[in-house]
Amino acid sequence: MQKDFYAESMKLHRKVRGKVSTESKVPLSSKDDLSIAYTPGVAEPCREIARNPEAAFDLTIRANTIAVVSDGSAVLGLGNIGGLAGLPVMEGKCLLFKEFGGINAFPICLQTQDPKKIADIVEEISINFGGINLEDIASPNCFEVERLLRERLDIPVFHDDQHGTAIVVMAALINACKVTGNKMKDLNVAFSGAGAAGLAISRFLLGIGRKPDEYIVKNIILCDSHGIVSRDRKDLNWAKAEIAKITNKSNRKGTMADAMKGADVFIGVSVKGVVTQEMVKSMANNAVVLAMANPEPEIWPEDALKAGAKIVGTGRSDLPNQINNVLAFPGVLKGALDARATQINEEMKLAAALAIANHLPKPTAGQIVPSALDRTVGKAVAKAVADAAIKTGVVRHNKT
Repeated sequence: MQKDFYAESMKLHRKVRGKVSTESKVPLSSKDDLSIAYTPGVAEPCREIARNPEAAFDLTIRANTIAVVSDGSAVLGLGNIGGLAGLPVMEGKCLLFKEFGGINAFPICLQTQDPKKIADIVEEISINFGGINLEDIASPNCFEVERLLRERLDIPVFHDDQHGTAIVVMAALINACKVTGNKMKDLNVAFSGAGAAGLAISRFLLGIGRKPDEYIVKNIILCDSHGIVSRDRKDLNWAKAEIAKITNKSNRKGTMADAMKGADVFIGVSVKGVVTQEMVKSMANNAVVLAMANPEPEIWPEDALKAGAKIVGTGRSDLPNQINNVLAFPGVLKGALDARATQINEEMKLAAALAIANHLPKPTAGQIVPSALDRTVGKAVAKAVADAAIKTGVVRHNKT
């Protein structure tokens, strides 16, 4: 009998009342301890930081601490439930950063959903952190928040729903191609979902913002709740209108079912149950179905496999081939912090994807990415990301 994870989660949360906490890293058992950790001794590191603000990365939590920021407008598959209701998820994200990346993270849940106000608040508190992880902010506001913060801050700003998802999907496709024998440049990819994740995955697979390489998909069609995203549609927001210019080359129109006909890959970042077995049957041979809607996928794996899919993945922890951001974000932020990067660029993201893919030497249809519980993945990703940051020159050069 399958566990009732919802009920079990409620029991856990009632018991622990918060999944993360702070702890002291130094002893405090004598007057000397107190004098060194606090007053009068603490005055000296304060004076040093006043003289040289960069010293904060050597002398404070800023070296290895990030903020997990959310307005609660797009929480998991729950929608706009607000910052307070989203707090358990942000706590969980902080837990994952600690467990899989060795990073201290603190949840910052906001009551406003105004992009400019969010950016203003985060900018004001940013001096406490070495990086900012944006989480569960709805499209298109998430793009504006990220843009404003990247312009204003000299620390990495990473929207995990966009870039973490894109990195893991890229890794999954790299390994899926090893199993099917397809080449990435020849893939026809159909998407369900044209929000933050769908748009970011598309741009990353298309190679937007980085030099041409072999890890590029040329043919992508996105669908939202109204069907195929085409250049003729008048109901697109600005973000969808932009992606329509660089996807759907033949300007196809129609439904999700139309988009999936002949597709090599289906990528779902939308809602449960929108894909049928008939849709999967209409795909090309050796089809790859990544149905990542949470908590329930666009189509259940057993149904997709029965319909002829070669490889099936979901976002769930209790099913095979979990395409989970936890493989990416802890290592990406850790690598950025270790290198003292000022941003996270496309080269760093590709390095992360390759590190994840290569961490599984012999992918199979039943496993195209490493286990989400494999704690060695984060270390491999962190090293790859740090190396890429240094190679591309987006690091601080005045370490103390």
